Amino acid sequence: MAAFKGREQPVWAAIDCVARPANYAQPSMEVGSFATQSHVIVVAGKGGVGKTTMSAALARMAADTGLSVLIVELEGKSGITGAFGLRGDLGYEEMELAGSVRARRITPDDALVEYLEDHGLKRVSKRLAHSGLIDVVATAIPGIREVLVLGKVKQLERERVADLIVVDGPATGHAITFLTSAGGLVSAARGGPLRAQAQDVVELLSDPTRCRVVLVTLPEELPVSETIESAYTLEDKAGVQLGPVIVNACDPEPEGLGRPANEVAASVGASVPAAHLAALEAAREFRLARHAVSAEQVDRLGRELPLPHLLVPAVDADAIGPQEISILAKALAGAVGMLAAVPKGAE
Repeated sequence: MAAFKGREQPVWAAIDCVARPANYAQPSMEVGSFATQSHVIVVAGKGGVGKTTMSAALARMAADTGLSVLIVELEGKSGITGAFGLRGDLGYEEMELAGSVRARRITPDDALVEYLEDHGLKRVSKRLAHSGLIDVVATAIPGIREVLVLGKVKQLERERVADLIVVDGPATGHAITFLTSAGGLVSAARGGPLRAQAQDVVELLSDPTRCRVVLVTLPEELPVSETIESAYTLEDKAGVQLGPVIVNACDPEPEGLGRPANEVAASVGASVPAAHLAALEAAREFRLARHAVSAEQVDRLGRELPLPHLLVPAVDADAIGPQEISILAKALAGAVGMLAAVPKGAE
């Protein structure tokens, strides 16, 4: 597939405003409307790019506008609770994280138990699920795990359990399978409740007012390359709407590093040992080089993938907690606000 070409953009331009295919999410005017463009946001990204952290920050950003948010965690021990200052892992039952933000975990076994109970097998549902039935069925029916989990997400969406549901999805490699399995099951199954469930999931994923996918990346070569490839694959195979790409841990524009260390020292009449000047100059060059790499990768992302960007700075912290999530949520809100700052028709 030929890559779309966006216009050249500075690293902090935040949005590429070229014309987009119809199934790409369009820029929002403000944070509240951005957070409610779709009822479900599935967050996906390469392992290690901060996908879970961005899920928490998106939830916090939406909650700060007065929306109720449910975070759905899929993989277990993701760090969602720690991001909100709590201990322990999420369970199948909802728990309050902070204010109007709640969270729960959904696994195929959990979803299977509820599915069996809803179909008149309550007495044996847990026994069947814990007996390894899901593994046997998954071998016989590819995609059943994903359909069970997404079927539960679909149910939550229909029941309007929150203004926004943020799904902390799997890493991009698995996310493609996760989001395309329902379509494959619809094509393979002739009828029955399982096909109906899969069809409902396909309808959820393909309706931009109900669901969109937000990819998270880092301003580094490999994560950016995988994000570009994943975006086109998801568009082609899953038919989902893609929201803005969150570029996490962006390197801000260096300030005060325009001149070499020896020139700065000479301009203020400071006597600095040569070894110290050499160390300062090496640090300056390293800082500029790091920023250049970050800026070049964000620029490449803009050229090769015609999606808006939400640029989020790196947070200097040993661990991500409530304070860091609040900072990142405000940074995301600022980036969303920049989406509306580009005049209509700008190219």
